[in-house]
Amino acid sequence: MSILQLRDVTLKLGDKPILDHLSFDVWEGHVHALIGPNGAGKSTTASLIMGLSGYGDFEGDVLFEGESLRGLSIDQRARRGITLAWQEPARFEGLPVRSFIQAAAKDPSDDRLREVLDQVGLEPEAYLDRAVDRTLSGGERKRIELASILAMEPKLVMMDEPDSGIDVEALERIFEALSAFRQRGTTVLMITHSMAVLRHAEHAFLMCCGRLVDKGSVDRIAYYFERKCIPCDHVDPQIHFAEDGRAEQPID
Repeated sequence: MSILQLRDVTLKLGDKPILDHLSFDVWEGHVHALIGPNGAGKSTTASLIMGLSGYGDFEGDVLFEGESLRGLSIDQRARRGITLAWQEPARFEGLPVRSFIQAAAKDPSDDRLREVLDQVGLEPEAYLDRAVDRTLSGGERKRIELASILAMEPKLVMMDEPDSGIDVEALERIFEALSAFRQRGTTVLMITHSMAVLRHAEHAFLMCCGRLVDKGSVDRIAYYFERKCIPCDHVDPQIHFAEDGRAEQPID
């Protein structure tokens, strides 16, 4: 069953399509990866789904649980159960970690806050009363944001480049959190160009130049991404190229 559906979505910057007739379905309760080279339109897709400013003037439609999201604010989408983890988490300078996590938590009790901090590998007593500010490393900020998302218990989590700017330990904690999301039946869409992140998905979509190139099993998409996608230098992704450079049939 699809929880999220993009239907022929086109977003233009001037006359240039950033997303070009993009359509795909995200299955409920699964971990998906939206993969492609830098500039493919992956983060733009997540921003449009979340309803960020500047991404509302598009053609086509985005459906969540069968209902259009068009015209809904970020807050309205969040109340429906959609959230986006940023490449660079907002710092909310000076706000205590406790307040940051409690802000959208379904259960704001101290026991629950300690539980989610433990899940992301942060000692609750060392972090609950610490300020969210520049004294935190990139990995700490990402783990605190991830703890807040675990506490939200959303229906759909989009994670934009979850491995960006963090250490190996923080990345492993993010991968462990994926198991927690999966156990709760939360749907995850990871935005990435990393093979390491892709390997933790159950299903994958391949994008380039704002278009869907292919979709399917992680193994099949990984093979194409490694062998053909990166060397293609953004040649029209609607077309497969044979080894001698001759164009094969366009992809549906």
